[in-house]
Amino acid sequence: MNKEIKEKRVTVHEPDLKAGVSRSQFLKLSGFAVAGSSLFLASCKSSTGPDDDDEIFDLGSGDLAVLNYAYALEQLEADYYTKVVNNFYSGISSEEEQVLTDLYNHEINHRDLFKAAISSVASDEQLLPTLEFDYGDLDFNNRDQVLGTAKVLEDTGVAAYNGAGKLLTNADYLLLAGKIVSVEARHAAAIRSLISPGTASFAGDDIVSTDSGLDAASDPSAILAAVGDTGFIVTPFTANNLP
Repeated sequence: MNKEIKEKRVTVHEPDLKAGVSRSQFLKLSGFAVAGSSLFLASCKSSTGPDDDDEIFDLGSGDLAVLNYAYALEQLEADYYTKVVNNFYSGISSEEEQVLTDLYNHEINHRDLFKAAISSVASDEQLLPTLEFDYGDLDFNNRDQVLGTAKVLEDTGVAAYNGAGKLLTNADYLLLAGKIVSVEARHAAAIRSLISPGTASFAGDDIVSTDSGLDAASDPSAILAAVGDTGFIVTPFTANNLP
């Protein structure tokens, strides 16, 4: 691995993991089930008084809400791949190591792009804070679990961008989202090809409609409910103004 990546790996933050979230919970993401997600992950917050809800961050409204929403998902992906590249599973091939390192670098850039975009037009109080994560019993030394989780993350990310694009009113933000979702789709295809090499899984009919040739698209409420079901994101926030 080159020197630049090694230096990045020394400085990135790695969260401590705790037990309690199974991989089966995470795989519920593929169903994109809606489960009353106007209050996302609020149940993770311990109750200390009647004003607790006032302390929970809301994503906002309009374009700001969509940007904060995307920022939350990019924080998750960036954090996940940080964990992966700082402790590659045993027996990893050079090809897999390179792909996962590339994905790590892309997601770090995506996260930082959204933070910069939001910071340029909103106050610190309107910017989604840095989230905390807990991957429970997900085994980062298990190839199947690492790639299986990456597959769902990437497929979910594509569906999230596809579903949220219609909500943006600023053409510059739509352009940014379009550029990023095209990269996320490349990620999804790359991970699928690592899992099932030499097959059509990279554009399988489980994710691309055979009738329209279009990829999946899901509203923020569906995505947030599915992500919330994993327990991966510990920091609670609300999305009261997103469909």
